[in-house]
This record gives sequence, structure tokens and C-alpha cells, in this order.
Amino acid sequence: MNGVVIFDPLVPWMVVWILIALAVAYVGLAAWRRLAGWAFRGLAALALLAAIANPSLQSEIRESLSDIVVAVVDETASQRLSDRPAQTNAALTRLRAEVAAMPNTELREVIVTDAPDNGGSLLMGALNQTLNELPRGRVAGVVMFSDGQLHDMAQAPELDAPLHMLLTGRGTDWDRRLIVKSAPAFAIIGEEFTLQLRIEDEGAVPVSQPARVEISIAVDGGEPAFYEVPVGVDLSLPVTLEHGGMNVLQFSLPAAEGELTDRNNAAVVQINGVRDRLRVLLVSGEPHPGERTWRNLLKSDSSVDLVHFTILRPPEKQDGIPVTELSLIAFPTRDLFIEKIDEFDLIIFDRFKRRGILPSAYLDNVRQYVENGGAVLVAAGPDFASADSLFRSPLSDIMPAEPTARVVEEGFRPGITELGERHPVTRGLLQAWQADKGEWGRWFRLIETRSPKGQVVMEGPDERPLLILDRVGEGRVSLLASDHAWLWNRGFEGGGPQLELLRRLAHWMMREPDLEEEALTATAQGQRIQITRRSLEQRDHSVQVLGPDGSTATVQLVETAPGLFTATYVGAQIGLYRLSDGELDAVIALGPAAPREFERTIASGDVVAPMTTATRGGVKALENGVPDLRTVREDRMAHGRGWIGITPRKAFVTADVTLTPLAPIWLMLLLAAAFSLGAWLREGRR
Repeated sequence: MNGVVIFDPLVPWMVVWILIALAVAYVGLAAWRRLAGWAFRGLAALALLAAIANPSLQSEIRESLSDIVVAVVDETASQRLSDRPAQTNAALTRLRAEVAAMPNTELREVIVTDAPDNGGSLLMGALNQTLNELPRGRVAGVVMFSDGQLHDMAQAPELDAPLHMLLTGRGTDWDRRLIVKSAPAFAIIGEEFTLQLRIEDEGAVPVSQPARVEISIAVDGGEPAFYEVPVGVDLSLPVTLEHGGMNVLQFSLPAAEGELTDRNNAAVVQINGVRDRLRVLLVSGEPHPGERTWRNLLKSDSSVDLVHFTILRPPEKQDGIPVTELSLIAFPTRDLFIEKIDEFDLIIFDRFKRRGILPSAYLDNVRQYVENGGAVLVAAGPDFASADSLFRSPLSDIMPAEPTARVVEEGFRPGITELGERHPVTRGLLQAWQADKGEWGRWFRLIETRSPKGQVVMEGPDERPLLILDRVGEGRVSLLASDHAWLWNRGFEGGGPQLELLRRLAHWMMREPDLEEEALTATAQGQRIQITRRSLEQRDHSVQVLGPDGSTATVQLVETAPGLFTATYVGAQIGLYRLSDGELDAVIALGPAAPREFERTIASGDVVAPMTTATRGGVKALENGVPDLRTVREDRMAHGRGWIGITPRKAFVTADVTLTPLAPIWLMLLLAAAFSLGAWLREGRR
């Protein structure tokens, strides 16, 4: 029971205060004039004011509520190291027993596991969510069981109850970890860049540990290389990427005796290899309408450095003009085809024929350039079918087809071969154009060839080869057996995807990874791996997936487009996955090799100490024993040697309320009349 006097005046409080002031003045005047009944006058005024104020006694029947102790139990990966689970279980069992022994007190347990997407230990977020579901006025204290390595202190709630951290781990714990301090997301192929690494020991490191350790480095899952490096020193590692696309670098350290875990002894870095500047040499044998098309295509790409020469004055031309009066630039054949040929990524011969400008020795040098990894594209015109054809030169050894000396001059619509529907250079070109603009426009010239050695991806009338791709030695050669691609660019009969076709062709020649016809790639999104296999072979494809724990799985791929096979695999663990279909290999990393939980594994209360101090709580190491649980007042320190405290909140709920009038109006009016009569009689007798 609990009682309190309340007032419910019959008039506004302002009027009540005015009446009180008038009553005081009236009684004071009577006392000043020494009237014998001034006391009775005062009592009468008081009775009237009591009637107006209408006082009542409010009685409440209250039911007390139990105090709540919140226990936040960290069961993330770092809490499963060493004997930390046993420490947590013993302390939690003790807390349950002590809370159960306290009157009117209950325990709420919150279990926190590893956060998704490598989020780490999110204890404060879990505590915040729990407190939002509880009445704050009943929370007497919070006890956390953890190693102290929290990753969401910014989510810490405001508490008016003590917060304690019971710290797992041992004072003798130590750990070694590998840190990648800086690594670029992109790097230029063939150019050296630097990775910043550091090997760091934390905790009670034994004096027997060496100052230098062995580190292994593997690229794209290949054979690792081993180096001996110092501990506790920033390392600058020079790296040069050998190929475009995603490059996966894996660094690892051997497990040291006595360290807490080796899960943070590895790191995976994924760097996308890109070309800096693609150098292209375009040699046009003579001016013609399609020459501008090649130039516009290559100049529109900011990553291409173009060197373009057009033969305007062949050696056999005799017009009587002195050479000194010509403003033409001499063709630097020796510089381009002897001294600097290896600096070019692609050489394009556009309607070029032998006129004595390039000696056979220079053309043979071009052949060797291709065999050693270069690329040559021949855009053929009528010259390719003549006696001065490039095929009648040392380049015949690398040409993908032989001209028949016949030039077909009739209207035809270029078509995609069955093989071309599967090749990345021409896949989907026709369907995309037809869906948007209808049929391709016609071309009117084709150089007939025979005995194609490469891949025929486009064809002309009567299934004659139009675009042939081939690999020679380490390099690549393409033959476009027509010089009428420019008609598409001019929009003749609706045009066609001329720029897209030539762009893909040029980039395939320069080995862009996205245009490789035989490729196995993988991309990661969260824990999902998107596997893509590009192939010209019409058969079933499957991929073996080797997980970071050594487990294997077979994934069957489904053909989603001609020559394109895909599948999705969900990785159960964070780490490096290796993929193989027996011919091609790929690697992909899901998350970091060392999850966030293992970035720091040595138990410490430094992160949470400011909050425990602000709430008068404390950080206690469980290796020193499980502390007792006590109750303390709100203004007292809530921890000491061997104990932690909670603050009883004395919360209650009101079950019933009773109002009893203390001064009935009729009684007060009767008393006022009696006191007034007493004052009249007293003063009348005087």
C-alpha cells in the first residue's frame, strides 16, 4: 500500500491562490485591529478554502516487479579458441546460480554468434536489441562473457545500470598474424608495384620465438615461393602481374608452436590486372572509304595509342614532282618493323599489298613477331587476291587462309557461323541488332579464300569464309576477307554493329580476358561463387571445387547461351577456393583468408573499459576466478576484488487505486459557519 494526498479544486488554481491571498489579508486585518474573534475568522476562511481545494487521499496497491540481469554470451569463432568455452560455461553456470538465489531477480541470456558477411563480434548490437525489448526500469545490471574483442562499440546503448565484462583467455596467450597493410585493387600488367605486409606477434610471446619466419607466396593457386622475412617490421613486396583479369595472390605463414590459432597466418589479395596503354600500328595500303572507320574505332578508345600510316605515294608512282617539294612523311619502315616492332600490341594491315615498301626481311620479322606473342589483323581488299598479296610473302606461314585470286562482288548479308555463335567475338551480335533494328545491311565485296586453318566465325555468300581467327605460336592472326565493313558505319540499309564487331576483334587480338574463347572464371558475391565456363565445344561441362578445408565438390554447369556455361556454388567457409575442369583452372577468394574474428585474438578489456567505467562496472579476468554477485546502491561502485554488483531497481506495477475525500464540502461549510458564529459571539460579548 502507498498513500498520497491530492487536490482537485472546484475552481482553477489561479482563483484558489487569489482566495488564499484575500483570506490572509482579511484575517491579518482582523488581528491587526485586535478583534477578539480573529482566530475564529481564520478558521472559517481555512474551512472554506479546504472545501474549494477538495483534498482526497489516493491509496495505491502496488505489486513489485523482479529485477533483470542481462547476460550477453559471446560464442563467436575467437571464443572457441583454447579453453575459452570451458571458462565461459563455468562462469555462466555460477551466475545462473547466484541470480536464482537472489530474491525478486531473474536472468536473461543473449547468445551472440558470428555475424554474417564477416561482421565479427557484434555484442553491443545484440545488447541494444535486447534492451529495446525490456523495460529499462527493471534492468539491474549487464554481464558480458567475451574475450573483449568487440567490433561494434559504436552501437553501445546508454545504460543506467552497471556493465561488467568477464574476460576469457589466459595471460600466457600469444598469437602471430599476417597483415596486408596496403594493396591496390588494380595494377598495370608488366609494371612492378608494391604490396605492404607485416608479420606481427601479440600477447605473451615466448622468448624462444625467432625474429625471422618463412613466408610462402602463391599466385593464382600455383606453386608457392618461400622467403625468410623479419617479424614486427613493415615489408615492401615488389609484384608484377603477368596477365589481365583477376590475379589472386596468397600469402601464408607456418603455424608456430603454442600460438592461439593459425587462421590469421594467411592473407589473400585479389588484384585486377589491366593494360596501361595498348599500342596499335595501323598501316593502310591506300586511301579508301573504310580507312576512316578503323581510325575512328581505335582513336575512340582512350587506352589505345595509335600509330597510323597511309601509303599515299607508292614507289612506282612517277608524276615528276621533286621529293623536296612534297609534304608527305616518309614511311619509317626500319624503325617500325625492325627496332620498335615488339613495342606494339597489334599490327593492322588495311588493304596493304607488296609494293617494295616492306622488304621480305621486314615481313619475315612480322611473322616472328606473331610467333613470339604478337598480333596481326589483315583487313583484305582486292589487293589480297592479286599477285602482290601479303599471302605471297613470308606472312603466308601465319595466314589463316589462302586467297583463290577471285573477288566476289555481289550483295550479301554477312552471317554468323555455328562456331561464331559460340565465339565471344561474334556471340549475340546478330540477335542484339535484330532485336533493336532488324536485319544487317549488305556488303558488296568478298575476297574468296580456301583451306581455312583457323576458326571461321563469319561467312558470306555460299558459306564462304568472311572472318577467320587463328592462333600461331604464342600470337594471334585474324583475316577479314572484305573491305566493306564501312558500309555498316555509314548506315547503308540500316547498317550493322560494325564498331562493336571491330572492337571485339581488336581486343581479342590483344588477349583481353573477357574475350577468350576457352576460359574458366569465377566471381564472388558474399558466399556465392558465380562460375562461368566459355567454350567452343558442344559438350557437358562440370567443375571440381576444392574448398579451403580440403573438401571437394562437383558442380555441373548449364549452358545459358551458346558457348557460355554457368553455375552458382555457395561456399560454406571463408577462404580460397580452387576450381578445375580438367583443362582450365581458376581460383577465387571468399572474404579475407583471415576472418575479422581472428584479426586480434588476445583477450583484452581495453575496448569496453570506457563503458564499464562510465557505468561503475568492471572488467574481471576469469582466469583469476569467477567473481561473486552482490547488490549495491545506485551511487556506489559496482565492483571490487572478487565481486561484481548489480543495482536493485525496486520497480513495481500499480494494481489498484482508491480515492477517499478528506474534506467533504458539506462538512467544511458547516465548520465555516460554526467558526463564523463563534467569531460573532466572541466579538459581540466584548
